[in-house]
Amino acid sequence: MNIAKVDLNLLVYLDVLLREGSVTRAANQLSITQPAMSNGLKRLRDLFKDPLLVRTSEGMTPTKRALELQPVIRDVLSKLESSIQPETDFDPATSARTFRIMTSDYAESTLLLELVGRLGKLAPNITLDLITPSDVTFHDVEQGKVDMAINRFDELPLSFHQKVIWYDSFSCVLAASHPLADLKWDLDSYLSAQHIWVSKTGFGVGVGIDPNEVQKLGWVDAELTKLGKQRAIRVFTRHYHAALQIAKTQNLVATLPSKAARLFKDDPTVIVKEPPFDIPPIALKMAWSALLHHDAGHIWLRRLIGDLAAEMSNM
Repeated sequence: MNIAKVDLNLLVYLDVLLREGSVTRAANQLSITQPAMSNGLKRLRDLFKDPLLVRTSEGMTPTKRALELQPVIRDVLSKLESSIQPETDFDPATSARTFRIMTSDYAESTLLLELVGRLGKLAPNITLDLITPSDVTFHDVEQGKVDMAINRFDELPLSFHQKVIWYDSFSCVLAASHPLADLKWDLDSYLSAQHIWVSKTGFGVGVGIDPNEVQKLGWVDAELTKLGKQRAIRVFTRHYHAALQIAKTQNLVATLPSKAARLFKDDPTVIVKEPPFDIPPIALKMAWSALLHHDAGHIWLRRLIGDLAAEMSNM
């Protein structure tokens, strides 16, 4: 076996698999999906030419080869982890580290707005470099050039670690002076209005929108299509804050995640209404490379973001 051709992340997978004795629990432990862990186990079996874990009446049982490998791999990983990044190496109060985060302005204007304030109290010398989705690729995150990606993703590479930060419902934002502001708010009145569409921006450079391709327009329009309806979209934007400002000043309706809509909750010139039809909630996720999974500073930031998101979800 040529060690240069071995994905060393697989050793981490094997270590956790043997410790947990379950693909599901191992996937949860590593913050990856179950299909990703199953794929990792398949690659491990190919690598060692051994089944490693066999399903028996007592669950997943390690083979003789796996039991021989377990103490060796645990010893190697323990030494490597302590050598590369001792936990005591990161002190948020004194750290001057820069964290690069790819994010849409939905997360930037909600979660990360609060994160900046929290960092000012706990880690005043840390710098955030916030990057738009079109500025990076999955490869940049995978290689650790970007610390994490915070966005709504349809798919992520199996090698990524990921965590759902929160689930968000949808709200409709319109100016208090809008002709529909004081009228009955139902599906007919919603469809009589003109609308702003906001992109579910992912990775890479985006392309223009064809208003006639309703099936590609995302959650709101997908649900309207199920009802046999279509809204009149007059503005397409990739920026949630721009959508809010346009809705505030023009006779257009913005339907967007509720946490973004709440940015205007104290503005008397704006009205926030529930959509007059069902729209499934969306998941905001945090994704990062396996290369940074055990980094002490990265662990601290992930925990801080998770705690902050939980606080915001309970507000």
